[in-house]
Amino acid sequence: MELAILFGSFALLLLIGMPIAFCLGVASLATVLYMDVPPVVIFQQMNSGMNAFAMMAIPFFIYSGDLMIRGGIAERLIAFAAALVGHLRGGLGQVNIVTCTLFGGISGSAVADASAVGGLMIPQMKKRGYDADYAVNVTANAAIIALLIPPSHNMIIYSLAAGGNLSIADLFTAGIIPGLMLAASLMVAAYIVAVRRGYPAGTFPGWSMVGRTLVIATPGLLLIGIIFGGVRSGIFTATESSCVAVVYALFITVLVYRQLSWTDFVEATLGAVRTTAMVLLVIGTAGAFGWLMAFLQVPAQTVAFMKSITNDPTVMLLLINVILIFLGTFMDMAPMIIILTPILLPVVKAFGVDPIHFGVILILNAGIGLNTPPVGSVQFVACAIGKVSIGESMRTIWPFYGASIVVLLLVTYVPAFSLWLPAVFR
Repeated sequence: MELAILFGSFALLLLIGMPIAFCLGVASLATVLYMDVPPVVIFQQMNSGMNAFAMMAIPFFIYSGDLMIRGGIAERLIAFAAALVGHLRGGLGQVNIVTCTLFGGISGSAVADASAVGGLMIPQMKKRGYDADYAVNVTANAAIIALLIPPSHNMIIYSLAAGGNLSIADLFTAGIIPGLMLAASLMVAAYIVAVRRGYPAGTFPGWSMVGRTLVIATPGLLLIGIIFGGVRSGIFTATESSCVAVVYALFITVLVYRQLSWTDFVEATLGAVRTTAMVLLVIGTAGAFGWLMAFLQVPAQTVAFMKSITNDPTVMLLLINVILIFLGTFMDMAPMIIILTPILLPVVKAFGVDPIHFGVILILNAGIGLNTPPVGSVQFVACAIGKVSIGESMRTIWPFYGASIVVLLLVTYVPAFSLWLPAVFR
């Protein structure tokens, strides 16, 4: 009965449109009241869910990304990407994908990618004759690359949800090849759609222009190397690297690019505070929800249930992917990771799947969910910028979905894509 109250109240509140954090908190509170457990337990678990040192990396990475957005890094990355791939068929679509990949290595956030790159690229694409739905779908799907490559906030959340014993450096490294695979597959999809719609190819400006724009963009791009290299080499932890990222972002945007005004600084600071508050509230309530599931032995029951269905790891991973894609249509990413990791990680470990490998699978599934209504936050941002309806964009998103699913299947069934690079760096 406790599980019925927990999941039933959560589903009901979600269906009536209550914000996800309140759905998780109210469902948890209702369950402990039924169990005659002191309600203060929920608040203790919320505090426990947020009170982790590694969690401090998230607000600082959010802050550094916001500073970079307002400090001119996105424009310089777009200029470099345009010189590099703008001559391909559907050139601005290719530029969009490459820019999202580069900016994702700075922001670590899909929503930030969609907002920063989309805010600049979607209006340009529409002005140059690209259909609005194409511009929106390229942006929204390319934005999820940021979830896989360092400094992905969600890799940190997954590490904590898995008990805090998984190396964040290994998770950062494991996502690099899948992230690049996703970028390449989306570029192929964008090219095919561009050919079908008759979008033009640009003119290659020459390697001298590529080199010139690369030099201009290098101060921003160095942040990627500082974050990844520092964490991977052990010079500093993920939390310390996030603080370094903020200091470096301020240095570049104020002293090198000289584009960050006082007003921009204040807005970036307030924006980071608001975003952090929302993220931590979701993480806290999801932590309480996850504790209840552990208390009610949901993980053990799930392992037994999955083993009763199949003993084949291939079939099991396929079932998990289907479940994750379905749940991603109505669950936001952070609560999905915190809730499902304690349930599904014991299952995949029982079938011999590496936790680092599963982390990449989970993050990629949840990323695809960010482009899937009714709770597709990245899709909502891109559609708002492109001034098109969700329905209009969804009618033509399928080539990009297809590219993402192909990469998901490759990552799922070829563990080397996730595990080879971490093994190289050990």
